[in-house]
Order: sequence, then structure tokens, then C-alpha cells
Amino acid sequence: MENTKWIATVASIWIQCSCGASYAFGIYSAVLKSSQGYDQSTLDTVSVFKDIGANIGILSGLLYHAVTVNHSGSRTSSFRFGSGLSLVYLAGAVQCFSGYFLMWLSVIGVIERPPVPVMCLFMFMGAHAQTFFNTGNVVVAVQNFPDYSGTTVGIMKGFLGLSGAILIQIYQMLFNGNPTTFLLMIAVFPTLVSLLLMSLVHINPSDTTNDHHHLNTFSVIAVATAAYIMIILIFQNLFIFPPWAHILTTLILLIILSSPLHVALKAQRTEPPVHPTIAPLIMANSSEPDHDQGAGALVEMNLLQAMGTINFWLLFIAMVCGMGSGLATINNIAQIGEALDYSTIEINTMVSLWSIWNFLGRFGGGYVSDLFLHRHGWGRPFFISLTQAAMVAGHLIIGSGGSLYVGSVIVGVCYGSQWSLMPTITSEIFGVKHMGTIFNTIAAANPVGSYMLSVQVIGKIYDKETEAGGGSCHGIHCFMVSYFVFAGVCVFGFLVSMALFFRTRGFYGLILQRRAKQFRV
Repeated sequence: MENTKWIATVASIWIQCSCGASYAFGIYSAVLKSSQGYDQSTLDTVSVFKDIGANIGILSGLLYHAVTVNHSGSRTSSFRFGSGLSLVYLAGAVQCFSGYFLMWLSVIGVIERPPVPVMCLFMFMGAHAQTFFNTGNVVVAVQNFPDYSGTTVGIMKGFLGLSGAILIQIYQMLFNGNPTTFLLMIAVFPTLVSLLLMSLVHINPSDTTNDHHHLNTFSVIAVATAAYIMIILIFQNLFIFPPWAHILTTLILLIILSSPLHVALKAQRTEPPVHPTIAPLIMANSSEPDHDQGAGALVEMNLLQAMGTINFWLLFIAMVCGMGSGLATINNIAQIGEALDYSTIEINTMVSLWSIWNFLGRFGGGYVSDLFLHRHGWGRPFFISLTQAAMVAGHLIIGSGGSLYVGSVIVGVCYGSQWSLMPTITSEIFGVKHMGTIFNTIAAANPVGSYMLSVQVIGKIYDKETEAGGGSCHGIHCFMVSYFVFAGVCVFGFLVSMALFFRTRGFYGLILQRRAKQFRV
């Protein structure tokens, strides 16, 4: 079996499906809190280090760049590239196992209860592994399919968003009702998957005659996976599943997840490479970027050059607002549900459903922005503005005591969409050569926003209400003020992202002009 870009895509999809343990924090947060004797603020502090680890991927970006560029500055061959890229996945695998395994030992009491800073370090290590897996998968996908970067990023980010629900289904099949063992599972499972598949992921930017068709098939599989998981969750919420039902439904899920391999084999068989792809439109070489060009510059920038532009900071601030408030929501969804008298089953269902909404946003944000960019010339920052506006409504629904299901759907979809829009915008405005480093730096906005909104807003307000209520807090007032603050933050994020949209309109016009010239050649 030839190791083409299609096999690389399948390997990346499977790694993405396994490495999103940070999205399943709600499954083991309660046992972590009780076993370590934490209050809510302390638990939120630990969860922020999860967010920092899962989102600050500067080291993964630097390692990726180091192992994929030779000393002369040109790209290595596919074989050498694949070998070097394996170091990125290996670094992620070591951290994943070490971090979550040490947390598991702490929870079960094998090692003495660690101080909070040490537990934060364990959490950071386990979550930080995700950035190494994600950087390799996303950047390789963008370089393998430069004309459909939004779609490919959406697929990769979408499966990452689904991974939390996938891991939960496997957990329910094997260890249902034992969240402590879930920590051991997320230490072992992603590590093994990445080690087995890492050698298959490589850059092979050959253009075939029907890339879009095969990518659409991957997209259909992703949507089908999300739909199937949602159906399972609905039935699990309505009925008590016996062990055989968990086994059957999970095996069907694994069969669905194996179907991308059939697509890859068909693509290899029916769509042989016909000519080298034309370099990405955004990779026009220039030694001196124009830092003040409002429409963006068609250049390759490194991290320091990108940070010297206004567009970088507009995108960063927009992500602080949108990603930060979204992440604060999922980190505290269990406590919000308890305050609003949702049952444990309902809360676990919402944690799993968050992965579905996260997926729909990640996949839809990339696919829809590609569609409108190609057909109508709409710049991708416009869709960040739309998601920020919708998040205002979602936060107000939660804060006013409306349906937590409805509010979490809106916030989850919008949060997810920004995860596919941001890396794609980064590759277009700043180039792909240093994309891994730059988009992982911008992703630091996620934990920055989460810390400000989760620890400094939700955590402190909740603990204050808990003290007033004699040790517990029930009712709308527990989180109402926090979510009104969130709504205001997203209004600001809407204004910032609209500024980025207007600054880059001319830039996206140039993208369309270059694409038109490409197809006339």
C-alpha cells in the first residue's frame, strides 16, 4: 500500500480522534476535586493549566519547523520529512502518557497527594501533548491541500472536537461508572495510537484530478460520525444502556471511523497524481513584509514579524474573547448543571454533546468559509464576527437561566468554528512556512481568556455565592453575573474581528485574483 497524502490524511484523522482528552475534563473533574480536596477555584486553576497545555503550542510549532526544514532552508523529501515529523508525535506521546498517568496515580492514592502546583504540572503535561499531535496533523493537511485549506483544517479540527465524545464512548464500553480509570485510559490510548500511526503522516503536495470530491467524502464521514454519536447520546439519556448495548454501539462507531481508509484506497486507485500542485497562493516570497499594510501582505512571515503586525493582535484579541468564554463554559458546565438542578446523566450528556457542537463548528467554519471565499470573495474574519455575535446570545441564554442545552449548543458551535477559522486565517495572512508556530501562539489566547473568565470571574463569583449559601450554591444567581460579563466580552470580540475583516478585504481579493490566474494557466 503506497503511503500517499490520502493515507497520511487517514492517519491524521485517527490521531485527531484519539487525542482530545482535554475536552472530556467534565468526566473526571468531580473525582479529581473530591480526591484532592479542592474547592471550585482550585479546580478551575488546575483546569486552566489544562487549557494552557492544550493551547500554547509554541514548542510544538518550533519543533515542527526544525524537523521539516533542512539546513539550506528548503523542504525535505517526503521520506525524510516523515521520519523527522515522527519526533513531533513522539514528543507528544511521552507527555500524554506521563501527565495523565501521574494524575491517575495521584487520584488512586499510589503517590502522596501532590501540592496544587505539581498537579497543575501533571495536567499541563497531559494536555500539552495535544498541541504536538494537532500541529503535525493540521499543518501537513494545509500543505497537502493548499486550495482547500479551510476544508482540510475543518476536517482535522472537527475530528479533534469529536474526540472527547469518542473517548467517552470507549470509556463507557470498558469502564462505565469508574471515572478514575478514565484517567488511565487517556494516558494509554492516545499514546499508543500516535506511536502506531506517526510514520504515515507526511507532506506530499501532489495535485490529483478530484481532490475536492474525496475531501467532501471525508467531510460526509465526519458529519455521519457526529450524527451517530448524537443519536447514541440521545438514547443513552432516555434509556439505561446494558453492557452489551455499550459494546454494540461503540463497535459500530469504530467501524464508521475506519471508513476513511476506504476513501483513501479508492483515491489512490482511481486518482493517480497528474502534476505537482501549484504552490499555495499565499506563499509568494518576499524578504521584507509590510507590517503596516492594512490589507495584509502576501508574504511568508516568521513569528516575530507576524507579531509586529496589527492583524496579529486583532486576531489574538478576538480569540481571547470568543475562545476564552467558550472554554470557561465547558470547564464549568458540570457545576452550572448542578446549580440549575440537572441530573448527573444530563450533565454527562451535555459534556459529550459539547463535542458534537464543537465538531459542527470546527467542520462548518472551515467548509462554509471556503465556500463563501471561493464563490463570493468573503474574507474569513467575517465569520469570526458572526460567531462572536451568536455567542452573545448563547451566554445571555445561560446567564438568564434559560435552557443549558440550547445555550451550550450555541456556544459550542461558535467556539468550535473559531478553531478552524483561526489557523486558516493565519496561513493566509502570514504564510505556511511558520504556520505551526504562529497559529499555536495565537492559540494562547484560549487559556489567557479562560483564566480571566473562568478563574477570575466564574470561580470567584461562584465561591462567593457558595459561602453565602452555607457551602453550596443552587439557582440562577450562581452564574448569572458571570455570563452577562461573558456576553459583554463577546460584543467587544465582535467589534475587534470586524476591524480585522475590513483590514483584510483587499488581501482576500488578491487571493481570488491569484486563484483565477492559476486556473487560466
